[in-house]
Amino acid sequence: MANHKSALKRIRSNNKKRLLNRFQHKTARNAIKKLRELSDKKEANKMLPSVISLIDKLAKKNIIHANKAANLKSKLTSHVTSL
Repeated sequence: MANHKSALKRIRSNNKKRLLNRFQHKTARNAIKKLRELSDKKEANKMLPSVISLIDKLAKKNIIHANKAANLKSKLTSHVTSL
């Protein structure tokens, strides 16, 4: 256990950040799964910009790597165009 006030505060803030990051990452993964399950092209085209926006936000906050975000966006876009 930490002995200093600053270390205790760091533990608390790290836990808050970790929970927020997990929530945002899980939300994005669920949105990606929903998009991949869609078979209607109109709905997929409607949903694609919001999912890409979520992915970009995760990459901007370093929750996921920028290259992973680019790969996800590329695969999702090609999936939607192939419907």
